[in-house]
Amino acid sequence: VSPEKEELARAAGATEFVLSGEGTAKRIRELTGGYGVDVAVECVGRADTIRTAWSSTRRGGRTTVVGIGGQEQQVTFHALELFYFGRTLSGCVYGNSDPARDLPVIAGHVRSGAFDLGALVTDRIGLEGIPAAFEAMLAGRGGRALIVF
Repeated sequence: VSPEKEELARAAGATEFVLSGEGTAKRIRELTGGYGVDVAVECVGRADTIRTAWSSTRRGGRTTVVGIGGQEQQVTFHALELFYFGRTLSGCVYGNSDPARDLPVIAGHVRSGAFDLGALVTDRIGLEGIPAAFEAMLAGRGGRALIVF
C-alpha cells in the first residue's frame, strides 16, 4: 500500500513490487503467467489487502495473513469461490514458531550474517519518539523503529 516500502522490499530480496489497489490481483496473475502465486503473505491486516492476497493466489495455493486487523475488518468469500479455487487461507501468529527451537536458529543466522536484522530497522528513537513512530507506521512510512533508552 506504500510506494515508500519498495526500497525495503527489494533490499530484502523482492524481485517484483506491486502496490495494493484495484487491479493488483490481475497484475500479479499477469506476472505469474496467468496462474497466480503459490503462496501469498498478507502483512497489513486490512480487509482489502487480505482479499487481494487471496485473489492473487493460484488454484490450490495458500494465502497466509500475518497482518493484525481490527474486528471491523470483514473479508467475504462466496461458497462457490471457496470450492472452485481450493485455496487455503490461514492466519499466522509470530510466524507460528516454536521459540525454543526457532530463536536459536534465527540468532545463528543473524550472527553468521545470513540474516541482516539491522536492515529492517529504519529508525532509532527514544521513548519520546514512540507517538511519532506509531504515526509513521499508520502512514506506511519506514520499516521498524528500534527504541533506544
